[in-house]
Amino acid sequence: MHQTIGLHLATPRRWRVLATVVAAQFMFGVDAFIVNVAIPTIADELHASAAQVESVISFYLIAYATLMITGGRLGDIYGTRTVFLAGVFGFTLTSLWCGLAQSGSELILGRLAQGATAALMVPQVLATIHVLFADESRGRAFAVYGVILGLAGAAGFLLGGVLVTLDLAGLGWRTVFFVNVPVGAGIFAAAWWLMPQVPRRAGTRLDIPGAIMLFVGLLCLIGPLLFGQDMRWSSPVWITMLFGTALIAVFVLFQRRVAARGGMPLIDLALMADPAFTRGLYAVFAFFFANLSFYLVMTLFMQNALHLPPLHAGLVFVPLALAFVVAARHSGIRAKHRGTLVLIEGCIIEIVGLGATVGILICVRQPSAWLLTLPLIVVGYGQGLVMAPLSSAVLSTVRPASAGSGSGLYGTTNQVANATGVAAIGAVYMAVQSGHSALTAFVTAVTMFALSIIICVAILLWRRALLAA
Repeated sequence: MHQTIGLHLATPRRWRVLATVVAAQFMFGVDAFIVNVAIPTIADELHASAAQVESVISFYLIAYATLMITGGRLGDIYGTRTVFLAGVFGFTLTSLWCGLAQSGSELILGRLAQGATAALMVPQVLATIHVLFADESRGRAFAVYGVILGLAGAAGFLLGGVLVTLDLAGLGWRTVFFVNVPVGAGIFAAAWWLMPQVPRRAGTRLDIPGAIMLFVGLLCLIGPLLFGQDMRWSSPVWITMLFGTALIAVFVLFQRRVAARGGMPLIDLALMADPAFTRGLYAVFAFFFANLSFYLVMTLFMQNALHLPPLHAGLVFVPLALAFVVAARHSGIRAKHRGTLVLIEGCIIEIVGLGATVGILICVRQPSAWLLTLPLIVVGYGQGLVMAPLSSAVLSTVRPASAGSGSGLYGTTNQVANATGVAAIGAVYMAVQSGHSALTAFVTAVTMFALSIIICVAILLWRRALLAA
């Protein structure tokens, strides 16, 4: 049924293809948040350590971040349809593996594999939309993509709470992974039937050594942050981190050598010669460092310290996610009139929301789930104002010919920042909680979130001054 894409692809059919690929994007987005709600239950049932709990999220992000550029290249080499199908099949299979895991270590390995398969699947979504909608319908197609992207967060939090609470067939938290199996199978069947084969890009090559070095290097850098406390920060922890640092340095040299030979490096380091783009990446790292780690800490605090059931904890985040979607729609209009100032405004609003959250928890010993939603709506709105236009602002100085490389570097940076934040702030939260109270640990973590966002504001102002000069 599939065909090579051409100018005469039937209009109704391409919208069905759009529905198929954004369904995969939605599944990926839901999976990123659904696990957060189930984390306390997973830790309890698998007797997982604090480091293992954080690794369930962090290792997934590391695999996805380091392999997403490789996934995009594979789509260019073998065709987006082929790689998309492989990614969906792999994501479905590894979701089943995660649901069947019998220990914390096995679940971490399953999540690592799940992140790797997501890196095959997700890059093909935008590539397919880009080719299928090259006419006046492009705006509508990307609007659908944007709405699905925003709603995935709300759906993930809500679905996670519902599934853990229902405890279907006594499976408990395992259903948050099993739910991907029928959904993934349906997406695979629809893609096999509907999805056209996008022509391959001639001359595209894959930098396998670079991908391996980046993956292993980041794993050695971030992994010790997760397990350092469990290992009492012994010498093997520091040796591993030193090895990771050295491997990243070798990776940079190797990428320059590949480029000098006329090859296709994994990351185009020539982009780093643009100071505005470089400063933009610094801001991206600072902002996303306080992103997923916030949801992890908030989930752990609500369920372990406030003893909110998983369903209530999931519901707390739903208004936040909806506020994020509303802000994302507002940010485009505001960015036209305010430029990058909208990013700074969003950061300030998010800090206000974080401060209000801490204030409520200090003043009210046992706040209700609904009371917690009020400051979190402010947090979500601030995040939405920043996240939507941030990529456009950072990539604004990149040449059109380097747009793909710039987008890949942006995506890798934000996912590495997410993983690093989960590892670093999660470790601090666990360490402070073990020696003090859960509230002290939470306030410490929120202080780190706020400082990271303040650093993001400072870098954005630094970048703004450069562009104005």
